[in-house]
Amino acid sequence: VQLQASGGGMVQAGGSLRLSCRTSESIASIDSVGWYRQAPGQQRELVAVITGGGSTNYADSVKGRFTISRDVAKNTVYLRMNSLKPEDTAVYYCNYRWRNVDYWGQGTLVTVSS
Repeated sequence: VQLQASGGGMVQAGGSLRLSCRTSESIASIDSVGWYRQAPGQQRELVAVITGGGSTNYADSVKGRFTISRDVAKNTVYLRMNSLKPEDTAVYYCNYRWRNVDYWGQGTLVTVSS
């Protein structure tokens, strides 16, 4: 499974970004697809995922600010990030989980300045 993430960049606090992750395989009948992030010196953590059935799960720290969505026809998952905070600064990784096996994209850097 190949994952191609894009959309990272630098933004001021309060700004918005949208990440995209295009997969080489269908996202319709899988365990989940979504986003994790890793800040310097920190462990990788879940940000938001969406299951094959369309259910979503968010980290408490991003609820109400981030929205995950998908386009099944395009094999693409999106993460809309609003009201960004400096603590959202991290490398964001696309994750594809199928039959309990994780596949990862190359990561895209999001930097939020205060």
